Amino acid sequence: MKTGLRITAFAAALAGAFGTAYGVGQAFAPVVAERPRTHEDRHPPGAAESERGGSAAHAPGGLQISEGGYTLDLDTPTVTAGEPAELRFTVRDADGRAVGEYRREHDKELHLIVASRDLVTYRHLHPERAPDGTWSTPVDLPRAGGYRVFADFTPGRPGAENLTLGADLAASGPYRPRELPRPSATARVDGYDVKLTGTLTPGRASELRLTVSRDGEPVTDLQPYLGAYGHLVALRAGDLAYLHVHPEGEPGDGTTRPGPHVSFTATAPSSGSYRLFLDFKHDGVVRTAAFTVETGQAVAEEAPTSPEPAESPGHSDDGHGH
Repeated sequence: MKTGLRITAFAAALAGAFGTAYGVGQAFAPVVAERPRTHEDRHPPGAAESERGGSAAHAPGGLQISEGGYTLDLDTPTVTAGEPAELRFTVRDADGRAVGEYRREHDKELHLIVASRDLVTYRHLHPERAPDGTWSTPVDLPRAGGYRVFADFTPGRPGAENLTLGADLAASGPYRPRELPRPSATARVDGYDVKLTGTLTPGRASELRLTVSRDGEPVTDLQPYLGAYGHLVALRAGDLAYLHVHPEGEPGDGTTRPGPHVSFTATAPSSGSYRLFLDFKHDGVVRTAAFTVETGQAVAEEAPTSPEPAESPGHSDDGHGH
């Protein structure tokens, strides 16, 4: 990992992807499962050609279902809110074959993020791959509405570049929209306080530092998680543009300490509101602290926010994420 690794922004228009299907602005609009997808839905005519060099190849990642000759084939496009389910998907190449070789990055072949469109619910999952190339992971989404599934991976073929593909996921049930949590410099989760300092600046790299403490004392024995002492995902409000980076330094490099500070170099693709999700591991459990930030503005000091707005429970080392 290189010091000062810069966040790569995956920005695209997602706002219209869900439209009014989930009753945004209505108090309790029902979300219903869509019709089963056909082969043409999953692999539209001409998709392979555009992936091989058409205009789609130049579109931002994260919010496309196909890019660079690879397609995210989501076998579970709908789940029921509040009920455990198995999320299944396959990454396919330009010929429709399941991809079976990946380059391991940050201890995993593939990283899976699920986030609600209102950025209140967040899951960082670690799916398992079957011999036939199908990925699966348990998931339990607490609220009905529209979600986005992000698959972050690098194919195993020589010279392949990292990709982040995205697909829509619907959670059926009564839907009540929620507002983006207000900006705050401190988040509280499971007795831990995480303080954010720094400013997210459009078009320019800037440092974001997160400091972890518990019971008023700094936590100086953070444990490695995905090859680092912290894992940060940022999503832009409105279209869910995807930013993802691990912190500066890495465990065992002789200079990076295991807390209490975890620093990132971040570049926002544009002005606006962003939701930041920090995963950190301590005492064998991974927890997520969530923040809302406005570009160009230092976050205000105030009482720590509760963990409920993030709706991202911690998890142990069972390999299934949270």
